[in-house]
Amino acid sequence: MAYLRSKLTLDLAIVVGIDFIYAVATLALISVGLAIVFGMMRIINLAHGEFMVMGSYSAAVAVHHHINIWIAILVIPPIAVAVIGAVIERLIIRHLYGRMVETMLATWGLSLFIVGGLTMVFGDITEGVPTPLRGITIGAYQASGYSLFVIAMSIVTIIGVYIILRTSRLGLLARGTMQNAEMAAALGVDTSRIYAVTFAFGAALAGLAGGILAPVSGVFPNIGGSYIGRAFITVIGGGPAALVGTISASTLFGVINQLATFASNPVYGEVALLVAAIILIRLLPQGITGRYFRGHL
Repeated sequence: MAYLRSKLTLDLAIVVGIDFIYAVATLALISVGLAIVFGMMRIINLAHGEFMVMGSYSAAVAVHHHINIWIAILVIPPIAVAVIGAVIERLIIRHLYGRMVETMLATWGLSLFIVGGLTMVFGDITEGVPTPLRGITIGAYQASGYSLFVIAMSIVTIIGVYIILRTSRLGLLARGTMQNAEMAAALGVDTSRIYAVTFAFGAALAGLAGGILAPVSGVFPNIGGSYIGRAFITVIGGGPAALVGTISASTLFGVINQLATFASNPVYGEVALLVAAIILIRLLPQGITGRYFRGHL
């Protein structure tokens, strides 16, 4: 009997642990694209949530046209949203570099335009994307196999972004341009092209997150508001270092959110996340990496 109770306790601990890690992974996944654009370009893209929604809709449309589910959620969304992001950078963002307030207003208006356009095209209804993985049994409990996939994809995405920014020529040029654009231009770097590629890269990450989360969140035009709120809190709490800040803030806020959710309900979990963000910013105005991990990517 004691062995049985011990095994049930261990199984429950594993299931709860998966839920906590999933909360952290989800925050990191929805925030990393915004962190890249803000941390490297000092642009607060208030349409980031709508970029994710466009990724979700591209996955839903692909699934409805009988495209393989993995291609629909992993390949099509980042490509589609990257192309859209490149066009938006060329038409709107390029003319507003260095003007943070104007950029915020422009991207806020862009988010409203995207929501209206999606509503006109798809209607104000929830589209469904099937979950491609079944649940897994852990003793007497059930855990979502897709939650484990989201966790894995979050880790792969963070590692992939780090490798690109740290080791590739594009990453080197991007980091050099963001640190000193005039010097980079004097050395022959096409800074306009670097800005465009960086913004499109952030948009692609948003599209990828939207595609991955489509099966668990549903797809409807207004869901971007919940994405941008959590992503914005995470990025500001993380501070200037894009990747280290995203990881540290996602871990802190994800754990707090899940603790409050388990203790009460998801609504209080979101409230706890907001309160934690306010306290963190009050104590560390420059975010976690503004005080710690300085100089990290």
